[in-house]
Amino acid sequence: MGSMSIWHWILVLGVALLLFGGRGKISELMGDFAKGIKSFKKGLTEEEKAETEPAKTDPKTIDHQPAPTASVAQTETRKAG
Repeated sequence: MGSMSIWHWILVLGVALLLFGGRGKISELMGDFAKGIKSFKKGLTEEEKAETEPAKTDPKTIDHQPAPTASVAQTETRKAG
């Protein structure tokens, strides 16, 4: 019981091969996971930069145009008539 048998070593090597194997799905998954973490960190730093920059436009000076009331079909009917 004190030492590991051959079956224990085969199981350990199998798990290690699965996790760190060259063409396994898990290695691709871990690579995608790392890319996700990098993107998350990049997003956090971009968000912090955006908060520190002052606003470039004053919301009070933006011209808001009213929404059109007639649909395109009604406009075409008026032009044709």
